[in-house]
Amino acid sequence: MDVTFTKLAGRYEIAVDRSAGAALAPRNGPGHSDAVPHDVAHLLVEVEDGIRGGVYGRLAAADGDDGMFWPADPAARRASLKRRRTPTAEESADMARSERLASLSVALWEVARGRRRPDPAWPGRIEDSGVDPALMARLFDRYDDFADRWSALPLGGSLTVAWPFPEGTGKRRRGGR
Repeated sequence: MDVTFTKLAGRYEIAVDRSAGAALAPRNGPGHSDAVPHDVAHLLVEVEDGIRGGVYGRLAAADGDDGMFWPADPAARRASLKRRRTPTAEESADMARSERLASLSVALWEVARGRRRPDPAWPGRIEDSGVDPALMARLFDRYDDFADRWSALPLGGSLTVAWPFPEGTGKRRRGGR
C-alpha cells in the first residue's frame, strides 16, 4: 500500500493506493503543518512502532469499513456502509497509542528542532515521555527526512510513503480469530 500526501494551500490531501479492497477516494487531512502533517505522523508512528490496528493497518487489511476513508466508487461505498463495523478493543488501543505517539512525538521533535517552545505541561521532556528512546530517535529521523522533502515541495507536489506490512491479510487484531 502506498500513501500519497499532496501539499495544498493551508492543507493537504491523502490518497491511498492499495492492492486489496475497493479503491479509496482521496480526502483532506486534518492538522495542517508546514513540516509533518498529522496523518504523516500517524503513518510514520504506525510503521516504526509496528501498530497494525491504527489508521493505516486498518486500511491495509481491507477487511471492513470503519469510516476513516471510503471507496471512490459509489456502489462500493454503499456496500461498505453495510459492512461498517466497530473497532475491536485491541484496535481501539492501537489507535489510542498511535494518536498519543503521533501527537507527542511531533511536539517533542518540534521542541528539539526549535520549531516550538519547550513547555513542561505539553509536550514535556523526552526523557519523561515514557516512549522508548530508540523509537523516539527513529521517529525524529523520519520526521527530519519528511520535513526536508515536504518543505521543498511546491503547492500541488506530492510525497508517497509505503506501508511495509502485508495488505489484505486481515491482520487486524480481533477477538476470537
